[in-house]
Amino acid sequence: MNDFQAGLQAIYDEMVAWRRYLHQNPELSFHEYRTAEFIANHLLSWDIEVRQGVGGNGVVGLLRGSKGGPTVALRADIDALPIQDEKNCEYSSLKSGIMHACGHDAHTSTLLGIAKVASQLRDQLKGNLVFLFQHAEEITPGGADAMIKDGALEGVDAVFGVHLWTPFPVGHVYSKGGPLMAAPDEFTIHIQGKGGHGGLPHQTIDSIYVASQLVVNLQSIVSRQVDPIEPCVVSIGSFHGGTSFNVIAETSVLSGTVRTFNAELRADVKQRFERIVASTCDMHQATYQLDYKLGYPTVVNDEKEAERFFSVGKSLFGEEAVHESPLIMAGEDFSYYLHHRPGCYMFVGAGNVEAGIIHPHHHPKFDIDEKSMLHAANLLIGMALDYMA
Repeated sequence: MNDFQAGLQAIYDEMVAWRRYLHQNPELSFHEYRTAEFIANHLLSWDIEVRQGVGGNGVVGLLRGSKGGPTVALRADIDALPIQDEKNCEYSSLKSGIMHACGHDAHTSTLLGIAKVASQLRDQLKGNLVFLFQHAEEITPGGADAMIKDGALEGVDAVFGVHLWTPFPVGHVYSKGGPLMAAPDEFTIHIQGKGGHGGLPHQTIDSIYVASQLVVNLQSIVSRQVDPIEPCVVSIGSFHGGTSFNVIAETSVLSGTVRTFNAELRADVKQRFERIVASTCDMHQATYQLDYKLGYPTVVNDEKEAERFFSVGKSLFGEEAVHESPLIMAGEDFSYYLHHRPGCYMFVGAGNVEAGIIHPHHHPKFDIDEKSMLHAANLLIGMALDYMA
């Protein structure tokens, strides 16, 4: 492990340069063409076997160790978000309305760093490494399931991944066995009323009023219909209706998300949600269309591999820097890999209050403490080497 740590430290500046290039040149989900080419070209230059176009824009690298043994997959996501970069720095996004606001540029650079160092030390590997560069994590359906169906996990014994996480301080790492991240479902409700004059509401069916009742009624699912000790979120993210101050809106649209960890609760909330929408609209003589999409499954870590995280993490960073993670209500399609292979998803602290790195993920001023990439690289290769031992 010492040689890998030294190798990663030696190329840290190169990892930062890759990250900043990718940050300046982001690509949206399912459009990661140049990013994929950038990754493949680097892997090929290090004599790593490469498959491109895996499940879409995914790239898979295979590094065969010289001593045989198990095969461990390490995953990074590569897509950006439709957000305008508002940072004032030398590596701000050059693409209007698109930025890496979740750290995927750094995930990609971290895994590239591991690949380069591992290619130089392949004679020390007691197994093989698979590098999963996954497209389209930020959108449903994501790229993980498609890559798996296209053979990305063939021959793989275990899979590990990290997320650089600004709510956690740099230098600290977090994970846990069992459920870790929520199943993120999404919904859109189109409400059809009857428009009319703002001064004659009795002649109309006010879609804004009906939608407002729905906003209130749907909140009763969590507050009054779900066991208080069960994590659950129902959030309305957008509300659109009306065009003028003196016109009753004929149509309104609500959209939002439902987050759960428990499969039974997930199904139950969906049924309750559908019933509330139907009864509320019926009560006010409005009609509706509901599009309720099931998103990624819950991220559930293998208990044994989570124990490995605590052991490896403490050996790398010290006991005081390794923590059991709280449940995270965000979703991740890394869950699909864990449905097929044992593994562990981990959080690596990337926030730094003193350096002003305080903005949450998906914020237009999002940034990371780049030292977190080195921590993530050491953790990932440490997990792989420990599994191979």
